[in-house]
Amino acid sequence: MNPTELPDDAFKQVLKEALTETLHEQRQLLHEIFAEVLEDMALATAIREGQQTERIERAEIFKILEEKE
Repeated sequence: MNPTELPDDAFKQVLKEALTETLHEQRQLLHEIFAEVLEDMALATAIREGQQTERIERAEIFKILEEKE
């Protein structure tokens, strides 16, 4: 066996350990990526819901917003 070759089980174990260590050390990066994905999903849902509603004039929207202040 060539010294650079690993049996499948050993390779899987090394890969798992490297991935676990990377995720642990880069926890903030993982958090930021996850938050970005959730924001994108929420925006896509809002767009789909908005496409199914009745259209109103822009002025009407601002009127509603001003009344709530």
